[in-house]
Amino acid sequence: MRHFAELINALETTNKTNAKIDAIIDYLERAPDEDKVWFIALFTGKRPKRNVNTNYMKEWALEITQLPYWLFQESYSSVGDLGETLSLILPPPQEKIERTLSEWMHDIAGLKGKSDAEKKDFVLRTWNGLDYTERLIFNKLIGGSFRIGVSDKTLINALTKFSGQESSALMHSLMGKWLPEEVSFKELIDAENVNPDNSKPYPFCLAYPLEKETEELGNPDEWLVEYKWDGIRGQIIRRNDEVFIWSRGEELVTEQFPEIAEAVQAMKGSFVIDGEILAVKDGKVLNFNELQKRLNRKTLTKKMLSEIPIEVFVYDLLELEDHDLREKPISARRALLEELLLNQNPERMSISKSLDFEKWEELNVLRENSRDINSEGLMLKQKNSPYHSGRKKGDWWKWKINPLTIDAVLIYAQKGSGRRSAYYTDYTFAVKNGESLVTIAKAYSGLTDKEIMEVSRFVTKNAIEKFGPVRTVKAELVFEIAFEGIGFSNRHKSGVALRFPRIVRWRKDKTVDEIDDLEEIKKLIQ
Repeated sequence: MRHFAELINALETTNKTNAKIDAIIDYLERAPDEDKVWFIALFTGKRPKRNVNTNYMKEWALEITQLPYWLFQESYSSVGDLGETLSLILPPPQEKIERTLSEWMHDIAGLKGKSDAEKKDFVLRTWNGLDYTERLIFNKLIGGSFRIGVSDKTLINALTKFSGQESSALMHSLMGKWLPEEVSFKELIDAENVNPDNSKPYPFCLAYPLEKETEELGNPDEWLVEYKWDGIRGQIIRRNDEVFIWSRGEELVTEQFPEIAEAVQAMKGSFVIDGEILAVKDGKVLNFNELQKRLNRKTLTKKMLSEIPIEVFVYDLLELEDHDLREKPISARRALLEELLLNQNPERMSISKSLDFEKWEELNVLRENSRDINSEGLMLKQKNSPYHSGRKKGDWWKWKINPLTIDAVLIYAQKGSGRRSAYYTDYTFAVKNGESLVTIAKAYSGLTDKEIMEVSRFVTKNAIEKFGPVRTVKAELVFEIAFEGIGFSNRHKSGVALRFPRIVRWRKDKTVDEIDDLEEIKKLIQ
């Protein structure tokens, strides 16, 4: 655990990618293989389930420290993270526990089914044997909240540099279904005997935002252009009569889309298709908010299946009859895809339309009007491009429409975590609703460090109420909020939900009287 704590500390104290990679390699050179497997598991989102109620952990810490509850709440409000707060208020350890990361993970998993008294005894003994950083990591692991600011690309680059393996092979190896208790580090790194089941997906090919004028891309005849749909990117896999659907977030979502699984099951052969899962009714793509109602539900009622039907707009074929097609040009892959769908004519699956154009300027109108059909813009793909693992500049571009924007006022603020724990960085914004204000969005990005410090000073001086770590502030600061889409929502007080809201700029030139009105905002919904 000590080496793992040193790694986390090194990663949290730098924003430089190369420094993060060097820290990971240093850890891999020192850690035993069992710990390396758990390191990869934790950094790829395979966190253990929470087996200890965090409210109990708070109570146990208060018993030890004898702090009054109000003082703990003030400390929690200031720090902004429960695991970190507990680590800070606990007294210094009276002994030193030296255990490997894999041993800790085994013990944490073993708490399932234990009594509350047994869990308390384990947690208190652990707290008494770990220093601050180790306690913090332990608290996050046992509380199920372990997250680290390292991208998949940085992790893969570090593993590539450490092992000498191809990055595509490593990425392929780490995706899919594997458990840290059942696989060795060598198997993961060598990409052997990993994902032997039929469900193994491929790393997704990703696009860069278009950074140049379309005319700079060359001959229009060399490009395939289609709409960029706002749904769930997915790989639909059919191998040995089994069907699996993977999201781009590496989640197995087959059960969430039973109608797609049923349609693919009725097909013949073996294949892996890349496409966009969308809510489509009467031939019209529905707003993303409708699709969102279907996500992460334990049960899907007949009513929901009927009211929010699902289709897949497919645009690539990665594998056919056990042959990897990714090195073939997309023009060839698409021809095979069209043949596959034409021969079998599956339900709920159709080819994403290829847009006809002769000159680049013809795409401007199509792009500008794409929001009318609930599209985000256009995808531009070089016809000779292979299916890369991850991003490669030059082959695939996403040309999104400009975001929608509104002016809203800050009414709630909360401190961030980690390096931002001293500043108010999490904001809730409101718009007019008649004579009152109604919350419409939360946003966490878009301001400079200098602006964050300035907003924090305002919140400190102008806080009206406290609700745990949240502060209600005077409705004075106006910001321009950008978002990709908007839809009706019963879960939000305003009745609408914004897609990917973020701060564009601080409108110091505007007052709260000039913010947008909810009824006008609703008119943006298609």
